[in-house]
Parts: sequence; C-alpha cells; structure tokens
Amino acid sequence: MKDQRAGRKQWVGLAVLALPSLLVSIDLFVLLLAIPRLSGDLHASSTEQLWIIDVYGFLLSGFLITMGAFGDRLGRRRLLFGGAAVFGVASVVAAYAPDATTLIAARAVLGIAGAAMGPTTLALITGMFRDPRQRATAIGVWIMSLMGGSAIGPVVGGVLLAHFWWGSVFLLAVPAMLLLLTIGPALLPKDQPERHPAPLDLTSVALSLAAILPTVYGIKELARHGAQPTPLAVLIVGLAFAAAFVRRQQTLPHPLVDLRLFKQRTFRTALGGMFVNTMLPGATMVLITQYLQLVAGYEPLRAGLALLPAVAAGIASTQLAPPLARRFRPAPLIAGGLAISVVGLALLTTADSATTVVAGMALFNVGAGPLITQGTGIVVGAVPPEKAGGAASLSQTANEFGFALGVAVLGSVAAAVYRHGAPAGAGDSLAAAPAALLDQARAAFTDGLHVVAAISAVVIAATAVVCLRVLRHLPPVGQERADEPGTQPLEPAAG
Repeated sequence: MKDQRAGRKQWVGLAVLALPSLLVSIDLFVLLLAIPRLSGDLHASSTEQLWIIDVYGFLLSGFLITMGAFGDRLGRRRLLFGGAAVFGVASVVAAYAPDATTLIAARAVLGIAGAAMGPTTLALITGMFRDPRQRATAIGVWIMSLMGGSAIGPVVGGVLLAHFWWGSVFLLAVPAMLLLLTIGPALLPKDQPERHPAPLDLTSVALSLAAILPTVYGIKELARHGAQPTPLAVLIVGLAFAAAFVRRQQTLPHPLVDLRLFKQRTFRTALGGMFVNTMLPGATMVLITQYLQLVAGYEPLRAGLALLPAVAAGIASTQLAPPLARRFRPAPLIAGGLAISVVGLALLTTADSATTVVAGMALFNVGAGPLITQGTGIVVGAVPPEKAGGAASLSQTANEFGFALGVAVLGSVAAAVYRHGAPAGAGDSLAAAPAALLDQARAAFTDGLHVVAAISAVVIAATAVVCLRVLRHLPPVGQERADEPGTQPLEPAAG
C-alpha cells in the first residue's frame, strides 16, 4: 500500500479544503448573533427574519444529493471551484444587502453553493487519501474544521459585532474562498473523466427537491408552531414526493441515489447512527444554549465562551478516534464512545447548574467522536471512488434531516414538559415568562431539558448495542476487511 500513501501535497491540499469548511461553519453561527442588529437596520419583519435564518438550511438540504451526483459526473474540482466562487460573491452581496429581500436571496444562493461544496470536499478527500489510515485521519481533520466553526463562531461574531457593522459577519468566508480558488488548482487532483459517463436524471433531481424542501420546511414549522394544518399538509406532500423518488430510483440503470447501498447492514448502521447522533444532540444543544442564557442568565457571548470546553472535547475526540481506530475494531470503539455519551446525557438528566450542563455536553461530545469519524469513513468507503460524491451527500443529508427532526420532535417534548410544569400565566416559552413567575418557569424549562436528555440517553444506548452487533465483523482501519455476509459489491458503473 506504500504507493497509495499521500504526500505533502495532499496534506496541504487538505488544509486548503478544511479552511473553507471552517469559515462556512463559522458563518452559520455568527448569523444568529447578527439577527437582532440587521433586522433593525433592514426593517425586517418577523417572517423575513425567519427566512433569513432558514432559507440557507432549506436549500442546502435540498441540493446536497443533486450536487453530490452532479460532482461525480461533471467533476468534483470543477464543481468545488464553481461553488466557492458563487459562495464568495453571494457573501459580499449579503454583507451589503440594502433590504431584507436581497439578503434572503443572497442566503438562498449561499445554500445552493454550500451544497455544491460540502459533499464535493469530502469526496475529494476520499480520492486524495487512498490509504485507509491516512483517510481516517484526513476525515477527522475535516470534521474538526466543521466542529471548530461552532466553537469559534459565537466568539468571532461577538468581536465583529462589537467593532463593525452586521455585514462583516458575512465577509468571513470571502478570504477562504479566494485562497481556495488561488492555490487550490495546484494542490487538488484534476478531474478524471469517467469512461462511461452516466447521465444525470433531471426528473430524479426535480423529485428529490420536491421531496426534501417541503419535508424540511414542514418539520421545522411543526417544531416552531406545533401540529398546524399547513405544515402537516406540506410535510405529507414532501413524503409523497419522497416515495415517488424512491420508486423511480429503483427503475433507473443510473439512479441519482443507488438504493442498493441500503442492502448493506454496515452502511445502514453507520448512516443511521450518524442520523441519530445528529438528531439527539442537535435538539439538546438548542436547549442548552437557551438554558445558559435564560436560566443561568449568561449574555450571548458568555454563553458561547461557556460552550467552548464542550466543543473542544468533541474536536479532541475526532482527532483521537483515527489513531485508536488503527488498533481497535470499529464496533467496540464506536459502542464504547457512545457509552461515554450516555454517561454525559445521564449527567444532563439531573443538571441544575451551567457547569454541570456544559460537563454533560462535553462528555457526550467525547463519546461521539468515533461514530462521526468511523461512520463517515464507512459511508464513503461503501462505494467506488467515482461515486464518493453521492455517498458523501447521503451522509450530509442524513445529518441535516437528523438535526431538523430532532429539534422538531424533542423540542416539542421539551415544550410539552414546560407547559405542564410552568405556572398559569407563564406563557408558552421561558422567554415570555413574566418576572414574577420566572423562577417556576425556569424550573419547568430545566425539567424539559432533563426529559429530553433521558430520552436521548436511552436511544443512544440502543444505538451503541446495534453498532456493537452489526459492525463486529469490521477489522481495525488499515487491515483487510472481510466481505459483509449477504451483500454483493457494487459495480463501479452503476450510477
């Protein structure tokens, strides 16, 4: 395998790919801090504020699968550079937007450009690092860049908003995009044309968008407003298109999504584990952020700083997981990590202070590292190299859906616990509680956090058991892998 090992050029190329991911991640988090100021300057209505926040995620989710497949056919480097150029221009437009409508349109373009860059970046890393051990390390570095954005974002946003106008938060990504476009061509591998290029089925593209966009919108609106008729109807429409999309993929010789992947138990388990891992802590993280500000009384910047140890723990875990994966099998490594996550969630079920809450989240993040790194490697490694973009898009789509569904379902559970425990007149949320009832309302909100953490602990524990059983045949990274019982290898030409 010596000829497969990456050299200095590939590692520098990884840094060039990781930096834009870091900056894009930062860009997402600093926006939340900028909303109050930009809303006042642009005279944005409450509806426009929601669209400013949500339109990026809607279109990012909707276009991930399409862009993953498109990159496999058009060329990943070409699509990455195109997405970076569009992202940079749209960031400048967003920074100097004269009104809310322009900002919403710019954020929509940013979502589509982000979808072009995400799976393409991961697919390029897969192709650049053919040695399994090096690939695991490279994926860990890439994941670290994404997690680092969540840690640095609130801090950077607080500093920028203290010294500059709100548009400065959108300009953060511009230097990274320029760097990628300037030195990327010399470092990233050139696109290799396929011997038998598979056409992109435009009907499948339309069906995927018609399925994902209404489904994500319906889930988020249900989380925000409860079981209202309109979001329920939109969700049903999205699910109907999803069924049509699946049926069409089963009839095409070159489908947009190769459903045969789901016949592999390891693929299903890895993808499902990452879905759960995004769904549960996603909702818990939202509640913890609110706890720090509304219960502990922290200012937004202080709340962001308080979360730094938890995010740092997750980053450290993703960096330690690859070398551990060379010595231990994925099954006990992932299950052992999830057991640590369960301990963190158990701590959250009784947490009554900011310190305890952050400690519980830190333990959860420590335990999640092996699943994130190993699961991503299993998913992108389940297909031939020329189809890595499609597999990477499935991984990221699962993460997007997991987060949205977690906030909707577990957020509703927390809200129900709050309404049951809060005194009459406290309102439907802690933010609306009057001062006279604030102590009781805070206690009810904390009870909601405890219940969500308990539910998450049970589900994560079950996920650990499934991973331990299903993945037990996989060897440590870098060793020969036995074929999975009951499955056939995918032909490279399929899709």
